[in-house]
Amino acid sequence: MTATRETVTNTLAGIALPDGGSLVSRDLIRALVVEAGVVRFVIEAESADHARALAPVQAAAEAQLKALPGVTAVQIVMTAHGPAPKAPARAAAPAGDPPQIKRSSGEGHVPPPSLKIGGHPTPQQGGAQKLSGIDRIIAIGSGKGGVGKSTVSSNLAVALAKQGRRVGLLDADIYGPSQARMMGVSKRPSSIDGKIIEPLRAHGVTMMSMGLLMKEGEAVIWRGPMLMGAIQQLLSQVAWGELDILLIDLPPGTGDVQLSLSQRVQLTGALVVSTPQDVALIDALKAIDMFNKLKTPILGLIENMSTYVCPNCGHEAHIFGHGGVAQEAQRLGVPFLGELPLALDVRIAGDDGTPIAAGDGPLAEAYAKLAQRLIQGGMA
Repeated sequence: MTATRETVTNTLAGIALPDGGSLVSRDLIRALVVEAGVVRFVIEAESADHARALAPVQAAAEAQLKALPGVTAVQIVMTAHGPAPKAPARAAAPAGDPPQIKRSSGEGHVPPPSLKIGGHPTPQQGGAQKLSGIDRIIAIGSGKGGVGKSTVSSNLAVALAKQGRRVGLLDADIYGPSQARMMGVSKRPSSIDGKIIEPLRAHGVTMMSMGLLMKEGEAVIWRGPMLMGAIQQLLSQVAWGELDILLIDLPPGTGDVQLSLSQRVQLTGALVVSTPQDVALIDALKAIDMFNKLKTPILGLIENMSTYVCPNCGHEAHIFGHGGVAQEAQRLGVPFLGELPLALDVRIAGDDGTPIAAGDGPLAEAYAKLAQRLIQGGMA
């Protein structure tokens, strides 16, 4: 009988750790190889102290794996992800370490285990999957930064919630998260069990952002694998609940986050935001090409910063041009979902943490009409 990766993983999943969970559930296994009867992998501990505490677990794993039919040798290497904490003072996490969420369970009680964000992604069998309890998942992307994609995402989420939809908003811009500020949320998320994050609510929207897990001004300095691990966790380890639609505010460009997202979850489709100017449209077309290659339907194009109306004289100007996105949508044969204005009040509202769509007036109405088009088209 030949040993398989699945058999090895199931065996490791049954070995309990001293502080709870298993090597598999705690995502401590790296570089697992099962080949010609030889099992090789790395146990990546959280610190040097944690590695020492896992020595009995390593011995148990080696013994149980050697007992499996078809296993002729077991090679296990123990590594520590970060340095041991300094005593007695509490050491600050080194730059680039995954942020942790802790929830106090009250005075005199020991808090549950910390939840780390940004570990390496775990394998997922069967390709992209649906998220339980969520009817539709829509990614909102752009080919370049500075076109107002995050502003559109937050206001569209609020506009949909005002029209009775159960809406979630995931800020997937790991390096430059902004939704916490735009939605007026600053409370740090909590975790009851050290595994599942409890999202926050604002303006009728359930939302989660990497910005809520980091100190203000702190940079995320991660390579691709940790970035993809963070996306996986923000999708699958957040208690989103029952949602009609989850909007995902993507980072600009066509990189790791977009690829990881399309591989992990079944997207209903994508919205592409662009300003009318030629430079923005060139990059927007790259985003569209990316979604096409990832077999993600383009639900529509949105022209942001389309029109500027002077608040003093009422003169209408087209600072970035006008109509370019509608023309591209027609040429590509995809829906054009509408024009959104360039207005100082939209920026002020976002900075103040109350999206303009939460109020009334012509600016809020522009986002309300966008939400209506999505609902009427069966997209939300």
